[in-house]
Amino acid sequence: MARVWDQFLSEQDRAHIAASKPKRRYGYGNRAAVISIDNYRGVVGDERLPLMEAVKKWPGATGLAGWAALDNIKVLFAGARAAGVPIIHITGLREEDSGVPGWSSRRGKRGTTLGEGDPVAAAERYSRRYDIVDEAAPLPGEVVLRKTTPSAFLGTPLLMQLNNLGIDTLIVAGESVSGCVRATVVDGCSYRLNMIVVEECVYDRHEAPRAINLFDMDQKYADVVPLAEVLDYLAAVKVTPAAVDEPNGRGHDG
Repeated sequence: MARVWDQFLSEQDRAHIAASKPKRRYGYGNRAAVISIDNYRGVVGDERLPLMEAVKKWPGATGLAGWAALDNIKVLFAGARAAGVPIIHITGLREEDSGVPGWSSRRGKRGTTLGEGDPVAAAERYSRRYDIVDEAAPLPGEVVLRKTTPSAFLGTPLLMQLNNLGIDTLIVAGESVSGCVRATVVDGCSYRLNMIVVEECVYDRHEAPRAINLFDMDQKYADVVPLAEVLDYLAAVKVTPAAVDEPNGRGHDG
């Protein structure tokens, strides 16, 4: 089966892969959750525009690649919700609200700068940069966590929530493949979680880094799989309701 990264591999890369033992898959484990990483306004803007147009108002935009992925993410979310598989949403923590600068603020990165045009309008857009977009919006009761680092694990209660729900598998959607998705996948693998990256549901503003990072994650830290496979899994899975009111069988805290 052709993969998105094939066109970027050298002859030596291909020879080494052919000579290596077949990769053993991590698989889906016993209980899965979907993690939605950074599907916020700052990376797609308010309208579907090609990358070079989108970045004029939204410097951190991913262009049409982001919108295409969001269309697939809607399908993924529908399958997860129908199966009773929880969805955990991750977005950024605004420095204006917390006093904590984001990890990239020291470098003047795209997401921390205003776009072109009227300064008032640019400031208004900037204030909405971490608003989760409608296409990936959480439903009431779904967990929403905010982070100031690339990884969804560092400095958040994500791991505690997964432990509480008995989750051993994370199905990953969002952006960027070469940044926050990869950081989260590596940390998740380090915590011995099964990481499933849905190829059509993860996106980046650059094609080559997206492809090569998907290749590298598939080689080492995760299973990078097509959306159709994940939907088949969700259609077949039976989820045991979590004892949310009495975690771990205990009726009271303290």
